[in-house]
Formats: sequence, structure tokens, C-alpha cells
Amino acid sequence: MTTKNFINFHVLISHSPSCLNRDDMNMQKTAVFGGVNRVRVSSQSLKRSMRVSDYHNTNLGEPSVRTRDLGKLKTRFTELLKDRFDAGLVGRALEWISGKEGVTDGVTGDAVAPWAVDEVAHFCELIRTDEQDIKKLEKRIEKEARPFRAAMSSAVDIALSGRMATSGLMSNLPVDGALAVAHAITTHAVEPQDVDWFTAVDDLTQDAGETGAGHLSTQQFSSGVFYRYASLNLKQLQVNLGLLDNMKSAETSESRQRALDIARHVFHLLATVVPSAKQQSFAAHNLADFAVVSFSDQPISLANAFEQPVKRDYKEAGFLKPSIHTLADYWVRMNHAYSLDEQARAFAVEDGIKLGDKPALDSLKTMEDWIASGGKA
Repeated sequence: MTTKNFINFHVLISHSPSCLNRDDMNMQKTAVFGGVNRVRVSSQSLKRSMRVSDYHNTNLGEPSVRTRDLGKLKTRFTELLKDRFDAGLVGRALEWISGKEGVTDGVTGDAVAPWAVDEVAHFCELIRTDEQDIKKLEKRIEKEARPFRAAMSSAVDIALSGRMATSGLMSNLPVDGALAVAHAITTHAVEPQDVDWFTAVDDLTQDAGETGAGHLSTQQFSSGVFYRYASLNLKQLQVNLGLLDNMKSAETSESRQRALDIARHVFHLLATVVPSAKQQSFAAHNLADFAVVSFSDQPISLANAFEQPVKRDYKEAGFLKPSIHTLADYWVRMNHAYSLDEQARAFAVEDGIKLGDKPALDSLKTMEDWIASGGKA
């Protein structure tokens, strides 16, 4: 089993015509890279899609509640904790954590923040049994934050994405995200992008013998092969879960295995989850065709494999095959050039694909098992 601290995820996924992520003008998000226009899906969009997916809920647990509406949050958490704490105690815990007095309807926090119900329950218990002074709690957190981090560990998405706050006890428990997710971009130029001119027929107008549509509009869309990259800091994840005191602590076999078990699910999400935008219109429910996963000493993106945009392979047609070969070749060249000594495997839907001298794994589960084993052959 490797002891390298970072896992780099490189995923290629080809999307059929779609509009997965839009800006404030209802246009596709784009980026210029290598001097040409690429279609882009923001990291925020990808992370939210992963966080709210059924797979996350089933395999990583129910995610945190992200809101700045403390009044509604109190109502929700009071209902969830009604068998353990009364509404007044829940409200007091929210006041102390957020730094806002009088949590009632209409009271908001400084910004949208993630909230874990188990964390709130932990503070309710402390207030009821041990602490009646917020200053004492602050000192207790400063002295040993690990039990408080463990209390929020049921919301794995907080451990992965992090949390920042500027007021209340939450500011004493900052969480540095363990998972860095890049904006996904197409491996090739997408120009010009297509525009769908669509209409909605009014059935009753047609029945009356009139012509014309009841509504007409336009929607930008495109298709392409997207490169998704993410890096997971295994040690940081263990700290965030309350399994280690801090980044200088020695990890245990149990704490590392917990992080690896989460890592396998992170890979599954990156390979399968697609943003929901405009899916009723385009149904671009596509899965990854190729991925490289590596255990590494540092986070390393392979986006520069596509700085020179991929050209269509006219013998085979399309961008997918040349993108796969470009990514695999670039990983080999970078590892040789920098003596990176990464421990890596590839996953491919198509037969005959190799990463260096190793054939690609042919099932997602096999790749997940390889990740969970810490890179064992």
C-alpha cells in the first residue's frame, strides 16, 4: 500500500448536445485556454451535483444543509432533534455557533455556510451538561478541536469542500477543504456554439384554427469531451473528520483506510455525476469513458495536455479517442520528465487502452477497489 498523501483524479467524459452550466446571461459558461474557446462547467456546479446526488446520500451519508437563513435552519434542526433537545436549546446552540443573537424567522448569517445536524447536537449537549459560558467553549475548542471536528464528520461534504466563517464558534472551527476541484473544460475548441431556436405550441390556439406558437425563445448549447480534474489531500481529510489532531499527527492504518474508502466514492462521483441543468431538454446523461487515478506526493493537473486543442481524428472521427491518447501520453511524459514516481492506473471503457505499460482496468468497480486498497496491484 502506498503512503503518498495526494490522489489525483483525471476524468474524460464526452457529453452529447447539452447546456450543463450557464452564466447570468443564460449563456453557456466558457473559458479561453490555448488561445481558443472551450465550454466550461464550473467547479461549484460539479461539487453541488456530487453533493446532492443519490449516490452521495447512499454511500457518504446525508450532506450538510447550506444556508444563511438561520430562522429556517432552526425550524428544520428543531424538528430533526425534537426527541433529544427542545427548540430553545437548539436556538441557543445556533446563536453561539453563528455569532448571531436571537435566531428567529428572518435572521440570517453573514454568508451561506454548511451546517451539520450532528455538530449542532454536539453543542446542544455541551451547553446542557457542561458549559454555560461561550468563552469557556472557545477555549475548549482552541485547546482540542478534534472532538468538535468529529461531531461534524457525519457531513462528509464539509470535510471534502471545507468551511469558512468570520463570526461565532464556527470561526473557531475552520475547515480547510481536502478536495480541490477544477473547472471542467473541453479538450478541444468549441466554436461556434450552437443555438436552438425553439417554440412551444399552444394546443387550444391550434384547435381554434390559428397559426403561430404560444412561446418562442433560444438556448445556446454544444457538445464536447470534457476534462475533469480533482485532487484529494488524504491527510487533510483525516484531520477534517476528527481522526487526527492536526496535519503533523501521524496517521493510523484505520484513519487512512477511512480516507481511502471516501476516495473511492469521490472517484465514482467524478466519473458518473452530471449537472442537472437543462437535462429535461437535452438528456446528456453521459458517463466517463476514460480516467487516470494516481497516488502522488503533490497535486498535479494534466490540463496542459490539452493546451494545444485536440484535433478530430478523421480516420476514426470525433474528439474522444485522440483525447484519451493525449491524456495517457502526457501523464507518461510528465512522470518521466519530473521523476514523479506516481502510482497510477487507468480505467477505460474501450479495449486496448494502456497507461504506460499497464493495460487500463475495464470496470469502474475494479478501479474503486484499487483506490480503496491504497494502490495495491
